[in-house]
Amino acid sequence: MNSNLSPRNPRAAAVLSLIGHTPMVPLRFEPEGLTILAKCEFMNPSGSVKDRLARTVLLDAEQRGLLNPESIILECTSGNTGIALSMLGAAMGYKVCILMSAGASGERRRLIRQLGAELILFDSAGRYQTGIDMSREMAAKDSRYFLPRQFENQLNVTDHELETGQEILEQAGGPIDAFVTGFGTGGTLAGCGKAIKKRWPQSRIIAMEPAEQALLAGECPCCHYIEGVADGFLPPLLREAPLDGSVKITSANAMAMTRRLHREFGLLVGTSSGANVAAALQLAGELPRGARVVTLLCDRAERYFSTPLFDETNAADAQCSTG
Repeated sequence: MNSNLSPRNPRAAAVLSLIGHTPMVPLRFEPEGLTILAKCEFMNPSGSVKDRLARTVLLDAEQRGLLNPESIILECTSGNTGIALSMLGAAMGYKVCILMSAGASGERRRLIRQLGAELILFDSAGRYQTGIDMSREMAAKDSRYFLPRQFENQLNVTDHELETGQEILEQAGGPIDAFVTGFGTGGTLAGCGKAIKKRWPQSRIIAMEPAEQALLAGECPCCHYIEGVADGFLPPLLREAPLDGSVKITSANAMAMTRRLHREFGLLVGTSSGANVAAALQLAGELPRGARVVTLLCDRAERYFSTPLFDETNAADAQCSTG
């Protein structure tokens, strides 16, 4: 598997060795009388699950000769993939250019720039396709650009099936009754879902969606406060996910659960993690007592300081206009 390849630049080995093999922890919610299992992807070195994708795609590109000293890694991202690519670009010796929606949090912008990458902001008008089209146009005009193509790269799914999914199966310690997580590229949901279904065919694979933008439920894109999730379109890789259904979580509920994770468990994670846990808890309440429900804690809280998550006066009542 690509994660076992050696980087061309030996100094990258240090940070690459920190990616993956994240712990899984039981979270006991006493008021509900329920326990869920949460895989701590925020413990990857740049702070999110996207480190896995960046590692696999870049090592594969090196092996296939798609990266050279003049290459520039170019990707459209809501933030976490951009941070991960910037981190590995710095360690592996490549220039990185990140296209990101102007609505992304300032902390994500600062982290990308701090890692030495160029950052280009665009007005997405709620549509992620804008940035994807920009990246393709830039690459067509300059052969130095390398596109990881996170939304369509099959390695995104394969890595999660053979790496993350296998870790989940080993750490769960028995049958998995349900696995639930949100989707940005769809790679995590598809890859982990495939791995779990192969071992436990009766397991339910569930997509968490922001209630304000439930695309799988056939609703129109709208604004929400769960960054990096369901960014206005259904990614091609999501078609590979063996989905059994979806759970809608409001931004307010996601932020409330994120605060519970901060203050009841001491886990400083981001809003997408809170949304995942809220969905997992809802599923656990619908399944027989003792069911094993697994989800992901996707990223760390430091990239959300300027968002409504840290505004106690407004977060609980955060609303979204359809205008």
